[in-house]
Amino acid sequence: VQLQASGGGLVQAGGSLRLSCATSGFIFSIVPMGWYRQTPGKQRELVASVSSSGRTNYADSVSGRFTISRDNDKNTVYLEMNSLKPEDIGVYYCNGAPSLRAFVDWGRGTQVTVSS
Repeated sequence: VQLQASGGGLVQAGGSLRLSCATSGFIFSIVPMGWYRQTPGKQRELVASVSSSGRTNYADSVSGRFTISRDNDKNTVYLEMNSLKPEDIGVYYCNGAPSLRAFVDWGRGTQVTVSS
């Protein structure tokens, strides 16, 4: 299994980023996927998830600002991040969701930094 997140960067508060996560090594289309945020001193947090059928769920902290989507033809999951806040700072990973469905190898995350 390979999970490779990309698209992070440094943005000002209120800005936007679009994260992508290319996957391989499993049947992507049948696996619910999620985006997780890791910040120092905190447990990895599931911020958004999308089922195999496209149903989405969001943590309260990002609801209304983030949009998760998936492209089963490209084995890729996306996270559109708008109205970014300093509290969104962290390393973002994609994996199976919820965490009980996560693969052991979390692969490469992508750093998001928001300046105030």
